[in-house]
Amino acid sequence: MTSTDQALALNVASVSKSFGGVRAVRAASLSVPVGERRALIGPNGAGKTTLFNLIAGELRVDSGKIEIFGSDITKKSVQKRAKLGLGRTYQISQLFLDLTVEENLFLAGITNKKFEFHFLRYWKNYTSEKEWVYQVAEQVKLLDFLQEKVSEISHGLQRQLEIGMAIAMKPRLVMLDEPAAGLSPSERIVLTGLIKQLPKETTLVIIEHDMEIILDIADQITVLNQGSVIAEGSPQEIKNNEEVQKVYLGGGSHA
Repeated sequence: MTSTDQALALNVASVSKSFGGVRAVRAASLSVPVGERRALIGPNGAGKTTLFNLIAGELRVDSGKIEIFGSDITKKSVQKRAKLGLGRTYQISQLFLDLTVEENLFLAGITNKKFEFHFLRYWKNYTSEKEWVYQVAEQVKLLDFLQEKVSEISHGLQRQLEIGMAIAMKPRLVMLDEPAAGLSPSERIVLTGLIKQLPKETTLVIIEHDMEIILDIADQITVLNQGSVIAEGSPQEIKNNEEVQKVYLGGGSHA
């Protein structure tokens, strides 16, 4: 392993994925250094969420290679990727709606390799783990909602919970898939603040259509269109990129 490998949180090398005859991701490559805030943008159908699912292990690559922190995870399970430090949220909320906020955070936390969970032991007896849950809840402003059923809290609070669940896994790399989707302007401000408070050593990769959020958060931006990376650079460079402007103004192509 080279020093360059060690400095990268995520390395995607020529990854492709097809569904039937449709190529959703086409030889996409990107490298994200440890601690960077990287945004992944592109028109609808550009392949962003498919690429996220390939990195997370929800889908298998057809070709190419994926590494996190120098470890080849191309064929590893979702669980093994989580143990290596990968945490993510989803475009569509995947929460345990019938459980409380506290229980959701606890279940996210037990995916961490430092949690030893035994089904015969009542979960409320996990003192140190519960303390971690309270710390996370405070970080994402949910302390007052710990005993609330998730189905009964607002959409904005559910999005905060999703970020809390990702944090509860103690990840080194957090992937957020459209975290601001469906939120009001005031809820977006709260969410952006939470994302910006992530520890500096935690690497972030985010898909988001709200360019104000992207410009506020991102160090670097990668642009996808038709499953391929068409541009990469700082927020200012991407704003001034003529090819990116054409893709967005023209609506892009669906992949």
